[in-house]
Amino acid sequence: MSKSPFQKPIEIKISTVVAVSAILHTSDGIALDAALQGMTGGVPDFFEGDLAVIDVGDLAPGCERIDWAGTIALLKKYRLNPVAVRNARPDMVGEIAAHGLSLDTGKRDDSAAAPAVASMPEPAPAVAPPPAPALTPGANGAATTATMIIDTPVRAGQRIYARGGDLIVMAVVNNGAEIIADGSIHVYNTLNGRALAGASGDASARIFALSMAPELVSIAGVYRTFEDGFPAEQARQPAQIRLNGDKLDIQSVNSATRA
Repeated sequence: MSKSPFQKPIEIKISTVVAVSAILHTSDGIALDAALQGMTGGVPDFFEGDLAVIDVGDLAPGCERIDWAGTIALLKKYRLNPVAVRNARPDMVGEIAAHGLSLDTGKRDDSAAAPAVASMPEPAPAVAPPPAPALTPGANGAATTATMIIDTPVRAGQRIYARGGDLIVMAVVNNGAEIIADGSIHVYNTLNGRALAGASGDASARIFALSMAPELVSIAGVYRTFEDGFPAEQARQPAQIRLNGDKLDIQSVNSATRA
């Protein structure tokens, strides 16, 4: 059967790709391994093959040379897939290229940096940068970022990212799905899967759901997993999750009860 003359052999579309920033404060592989083990709590699928940008901007000028092969292998051990290096010094460029990593020229916004409990998910360069949300005037005349609204269920393996604003999901978020927002996340149904709010470092972001049963939540890079199940007093109930210092608090929407 002949193909339609109007069918294109290939299409290139802009997609949103989210990467984890692995912000190195040391080049010591043993210390990095111990920190990742503590961060993930031994959960084998904590990162689930997420793309990773290695950020070397916080390394002290006199620190030991980075073992790039060892660092890449270490991140892959914890199911992170390194694709680029950010804030690289000129003397690092040759080695970085030799190990198949690209250079990310985007600078980290330290004014919105997340607490150093875990690295912060943030946008990584794709084929082309996704368009920023439209700005609309708010009630007081100030510009506000657009909100993404999803009306259909979020399936296992699906990842949705609301860049620059809040995410509202009107249907169920299934186990194995991942929803991400630079602002707050609102699920007017059951929240399973993974929910990451404040992905660009907004510590004031929150996660709301009418029925809470997530596998993992994060706000501004601070993670909490629920391998033993969500706290019984809030499980399958309307609840919110907010960042309090360096820990995540769970609070009922209808009371002041916290876990």
